[in-house]
Amino acid sequence: MKLTKALLDSVLAIAEQAGEKILTVYQRSDIGLVEKEDGSPLTEADMLAHHHIKDALKKLTPAIPVLSEESTESEIEDRKNWPVLWLVDPLDGTKEFVNKTDEFTVNIALIVNHQAVLGAVVAPALGVSYFAMQGSGAFKKQAGQTQPINAAMPGKVTKVVASRRHGSEALEKFLHQVGEHELVQAGSALKICLVAEGAADVYPRLGPTCEWDTAAGQAVISESQGKLYDSQGRDFRYNCRDTLLNGSFLVSHEALECFPF
Repeated sequence: MKLTKALLDSVLAIAEQAGEKILTVYQRSDIGLVEKEDGSPLTEADMLAHHHIKDALKKLTPAIPVLSEESTESEIEDRKNWPVLWLVDPLDGTKEFVNKTDEFTVNIALIVNHQAVLGAVVAPALGVSYFAMQGSGAFKKQAGQTQPINAAMPGKVTKVVASRRHGSEALEKFLHQVGEHELVQAGSALKICLVAEGAADVYPRLGPTCEWDTAAGQAVISESQGKLYDSQGRDFRYNCRDTLLNGSFLVSHEALECFPF
């Protein structure tokens, strides 16, 4: 699979178009909220974005299959045989969407040989996009302006970004080990991107996520002098296990693997 600027630009456009569709629902009082079998929320916006992204990616790259959070069970089973695929979360942070925090994203990643080699993370309500491609750097687009981004080394006070909805005893222990810190709360894949742009120093996720939650953000952080890694210091790999669940991970500047986990 050849990575090109044209491909990245097209993927970013698809993610931003999906974001526009999400906003048409977000601005309504009735967002078409239902509950999935696992108890998690699903809105009309999730499905609008899912269908738009799936159709657009199929048109862009007909030979590459698409795995989305809203894919069917048979598609999720078939994905084990896909060496190249698009990995998509059409609306990451549905609870943020439902609670009107603006901190939800559209995530699209290209997975080649288990690595996230291209990714776009779009926060439509905030008007900001993050995107990256292997070997080409990471970028932030806001108010029509695009600029390169880089993860930062912490200063005296470590800025730790954490979920608004997933606090835990493990997080409190982590913060105690870090020492002097400032806690920044955010939703969805924005947390990864805040580290990628240097607005936060470290993001500990000490609980489960799914592969579509992290893949696009990993593509961004990996091109911004940062890293997303597990408790053994290993980069996350994708579509190579029976489960799509991730374990705990840390996001930081690539030089900070010594952080307590």
